[in-house]
Amino acid sequence: QVQLVESGGGSVQAGGSLRLSCVASEFTMRTACMVWFRQAPGKEREGVAFIYTFAGATDYSDSVKGRFTISRDNVKRTLYLQMNSLRPEDTAIYYCAAGSSCRRWSAQNEYDTWGRGTQVTVSS
Repeated sequence: QVQLVESGGGSVQAGGSLRLSCVASEFTMRTACMVWFRQAPGKEREGVAFIYTFAGATDYSDSVKGRFTISRDNVKRTLYLQMNSLRPEDTAIYYCAAGSSCRRWSAQNEYDTWGRGTQVTVSS
């Protein structure tokens, strides 16, 4: 079974940066599609960044486009999320998720493997 472990969360002031990491137990077809989701208190979980690990294609939600960058290191089996120009509304638990289908990358039910999450807190 694929395992995902996130790290890199923390507290930062508005305008600051953080880089999240997600180490996968494997990079195979079962992790072909990888996404960072986030969930703020009282809100639904939303997909913020997507990458197709074999070809490198990426996509972002409008809320983070131009500020966040998703990338991966296939040798280290690690997914990254570079977050710049952070805002208080970016405060959430960030999860990485993986699956073999990418038809609707922001749909939670596309992914059968999830990490436990890492907290990001942005203060004003």
